[in-house]
Amino acid sequence: MATTSTAPPVLVVGAGPTGLTAAHLLGSRGVRVLLVERNATTSDDAKAISLDDESLRTLQCAGGLDEAVYPILVPGTGTKYFGIGGRPLVHARGTGNQRLGHPFKNPFAQPDLERVLREQLRRHPSVDVRFDTRLTALVAQRPDRVRVSLRTGGQDGPVEELDVRYVLGCDGGRSTVRDLLSIPMRGRSFPDVWLVVDTLQDTHDQRYGMHHGDPDRPVVIVPGRDGRCRYEFRLKPGECEAGAPPPLSLVRQLLRPYREITPEQVERAVAYSFHALLADRLRDGHCFLLGDAAHMMPPFAGQGLNSGVRDAANLCWKIEEVLAGRACDALLDTYDTERRPHARAVIDLSVRLGRIVMTTSRPRALLRDVLVRMAMHTPPGRRYLTEMRYRPDTRVRSGAVVSLDGPGHEFVGRMLPQPRVLHGPRHLLTRLDDVLGPGWSLLGIGVTDADWAAVARAGLPEATAVDVFLDDRAPRDRAGRTGIADADGRLDALLTGLTGSFALVRPDRLVAAVFTPERAEYVGVKLRHFAADGPTTTPAPPSPTPDPGIHHDSMGVAR
Repeated sequence: MATTSTAPPVLVVGAGPTGLTAAHLLGSRGVRVLLVERNATTSDDAKAISLDDESLRTLQCAGGLDEAVYPILVPGTGTKYFGIGGRPLVHARGTGNQRLGHPFKNPFAQPDLERVLREQLRRHPSVDVRFDTRLTALVAQRPDRVRVSLRTGGQDGPVEELDVRYVLGCDGGRSTVRDLLSIPMRGRSFPDVWLVVDTLQDTHDQRYGMHHGDPDRPVVIVPGRDGRCRYEFRLKPGECEAGAPPPLSLVRQLLRPYREITPEQVERAVAYSFHALLADRLRDGHCFLLGDAAHMMPPFAGQGLNSGVRDAANLCWKIEEVLAGRACDALLDTYDTERRPHARAVIDLSVRLGRIVMTTSRPRALLRDVLVRMAMHTPPGRRYLTEMRYRPDTRVRSGAVVSLDGPGHEFVGRMLPQPRVLHGPRHLLTRLDDVLGPGWSLLGIGVTDADWAAVARAGLPEATAVDVFLDDRAPRDRAGRTGIADADGRLDALLTGLTGSFALVRPDRLVAAVFTPERAEYVGVKLRHFAADGPTTTPAPPSPTPDPGIHHDSMGVAR
């Protein structure tokens, strides 16, 4: 028999990397969270293997969680691509200057990451974690809440109904939340079958992944920590079907050019095919889809897990703003507006990389190798490939941002870089985000006290006020403002040309606006569209018409 009880305002469904990150981001802001996971513990499957600089920055913003994660990472140097015959083509390693404050691409083992994220939730007393607990129904959505049904244990376990403000579906590619909401995924699945083998006691010690684009047998090798190494082989027809257990003889055959293997040294071996899918909508009333529940992509860009972390970073601060009474529901609509274009672009990039880098067509591989070598002989081509400028632009062009003409417009909608800065009267060497704090921040770049006074009347979001001192000047704290200055040339290089301007930075470190004092009021008016006491907002498009015979506020799910 179901029991009804009170609950935290946010239910996170799924304790994989995306759900655990969301719980940390909300918990670090003091939001009460219930995190449920249908399995008895975190996963032992080493699925994702690469954490990028943006994800590490998100963990840094979640109460300094990056410090707990670094011991399980290999601070990486990108990906090295090889062509026909094993000849090196290019080492794609980013700009190499840790633009976001962290290494560019970092191998890890997913079980280790989930274990650390789970253990570190103890620092957040507002987060309640329940394993062996599954969501069984979304009973009804109402204007201010959604009623959910949870079962603990097996089929005969106790059932509990809770009223929560928001449900975050972080429950993977076979998402229960997405199924209960009847949200379709659109895209395509690929017939190609890949064998993924995670090995132990391996001798590879490279800090980069290796993509071997030999059309006869495309192979990916990603060394990890403590003798772990992942191998991915594109299989030929008849070698193994997707989902079937691969025989040890096949594993040994494919690994033989690289190492000998014993059964005890095989941590995981699975044959599977890939998908390129995106949910029709990422929000339905009080429910949201994140991570693989929202999008699935081939692994060749290394962005599956990172895209889920990016979802959590975009959404969680918005939920906290609404729960705290500082923002209205319109801010939550920007989750889909801001995340969908980039998720679609990353999916498309992953597909293209698979077709080009992992092709089985010898003519296409020969053409690829020739074009890459020609490009590497030109400075623009070399920068394009080595700095991975082919990755999609992450810029947010529509949502909780205000774009203006003039100096600094290129920053708006993009992540603010994170140089190290000198901070305060003692000139402490500090990462920029550690100065900005967890909420909004407002950087005044070489501005006056009168400029600050003008901006204070503009109705901007409440923010940490930061004075930026350029041209090798020492930082000084003033009443209500902290001072930072350049430590290594990067801050000056970043903000040169913006003297006399302000940069408004969101909690997820996206630049919301760059403006001069006389345009501050305009920025404030535009952002008041999202404020709790702002203007009336346009209602979101209705969900698809429910099936006949179901009450209008029902999710259409039988209990």
